[in-house]
Amino acid sequence: MRLYGYLRASTEEQDAYRAKEELEEFAASLGFPISAWFVENESGANLHRPELFRLIDIAQSGDVMLVEQIDRISRLNFQDWERLKSHIAAKNIRIVSKDLPTSHQFIHTDDAFTDRMVQAINGMMLDMLAAIARKDYEDRRRRQAQGVQRAKAEGKYKGRPINQKLHGDIAGLLRDGKSYAYIRNLLGCSDHTIARVKKGMTS
Repeated sequence: MRLYGYLRASTEEQDAYRAKEELEEFAASLGFPISAWFVENESGANLHRPELFRLIDIAQSGDVMLVEQIDRISRLNFQDWERLKSHIAAKNIRIVSKDLPTSHQFIHTDDAFTDRMVQAINGMMLDMLAAIARKDYEDRRRRQAQGVQRAKAEGKYKGRPINQKLHGDIAGLLRDGKSYAYIRNLLGCSDHTIARVKKGMTS
């Protein structure tokens, strides 16, 4: 059994590596090293997450996906959450979340009955937490939209500011001929942001 750490932040301005040290300490307390990290800056409400699916593709039956919280995996709607679960189940990958104690037992189950019981309990908890994460996402989006509408009505809305330092760093690496994968892994930004900077350089 191998542990794979998955880290996610929603935007390039956020630090996707924020919880890495905490998860390393948590894994060590369970007596296991983390074999590899999969890190990306993508919305949890988006099913298209290259690093998450790379982890699923690489993992073998019985391996563990370790996350800080379930919302790092999913803020998906019901249909997309079911699709993601089916991919994870097809590979028999176990999800262990630091904030979900029932999942910690996956690390040390040593008989088939206990394993099935843990999977049943953990599956129910995962569904509940995924639903809560989706509701939180939708509530925040609604509040943000209300705030934008109010700011527009008052003539105060200016849109999201561009991270000039990040864009400058990306442009410099593109000029040096670095690949998208190299830039993404170095700066923790998305391919979409890199493409936007590249387009701006050629326009």
